[in-house]
Amino acid sequence: MTRWGILATGHIAGRFAEDLRLVPGAELVAVGSRTPESAERFAARHGAARAYGSWAELAADDELDVIYVATPHAAHHEATRTCLEAGRAALVEKPFTLDLATGAELVELARVRGVFLMEAMWMRTNPLILRVCELIAEGAIGEVTHVRADFGAAGPFPPEHRMRARALGGGALLDLGVYPVSLAHLLLGVPQHVHAWAKLGPEGVDENTGIVLGYDSGAVATLSCGMVGATAVTASITGTTGRIDLPEPFYRPDAAVLHRAGAEPETLPAELVGGGYQHEAAEVQRCLAAGLTESPLVPHPVTLEVMGLLDDIRARIGVDYA
Repeated sequence: MTRWGILATGHIAGRFAEDLRLVPGAELVAVGSRTPESAERFAARHGAARAYGSWAELAADDELDVIYVATPHAAHHEATRTCLEAGRAALVEKPFTLDLATGAELVELARVRGVFLMEAMWMRTNPLILRVCELIAEGAIGEVTHVRADFGAAGPFPPEHRMRARALGGGALLDLGVYPVSLAHLLLGVPQHVHAWAKLGPEGVDENTGIVLGYDSGAVATLSCGMVGATAVTASITGTTGRIDLPEPFYRPDAAVLHRAGAEPETLPAELVGGGYQHEAAEVQRCLAAGLTESPLVPHPVTLEVMGLLDDIRARIGVDYA
């Protein structure tokens, strides 16, 4: 049995707790929040045995095997550091941190302490996304030449909402754009050329962002994210001999459509159970059982490469969280 703690009590924390019920061998034992009242309400709602009114108390619980960090972006670094310093394994909601420097600090701390650490980029543990990667590796669409993906939300988000709050790491890029960027990285790796533009809101965070990534192989990625209109939230992966389309939402699709040159389209279905968080939880448990300190599906170098790319894009569009 893997004994879980959840740090934070918001919407994502609740969805993760619900999906944890679907993972064999998983048990939600404790929850921690900044206030005892919030922790106690969450524990009662999701069946956790213990509720703590501080992050440190949760991290100090020696009966926990791993803690899921579900705070807003700006608190990921502090919350995760609290877990790691207590010797507690951590699964950290995306984006990993606000920037590469703080992300690298956490990875180094986990290495020194010999503690498991993983970013909760659930797309990289999704069975259908992994099958798509297998097909591409097998040459199903030839050499990848173009990745297109978008993620836009309609809003409107008031100034105090976390999406607009600069102090909380707001903006479309870190909250939504991390998915298109991560998909491009998954398929093409680190780009050699980066171009980006964004419309910034009065709070100094990006409202609508376009990104073009170029690769020395000749491949390109055209990506967008925004919080001023609901986009299709789809993706297409084009190769020299075919294409794979991912319908809405592309990061957790219910099917993929494979177009091979000279053949009828082939639909690859996915069995959607729960909210999709169970796959990342199962991967954490598999790694812990194997004695690993990082996941081969979401390894530390990949997390840091994506954080570095997000830093580069933010610098180009003029969003600074300092």
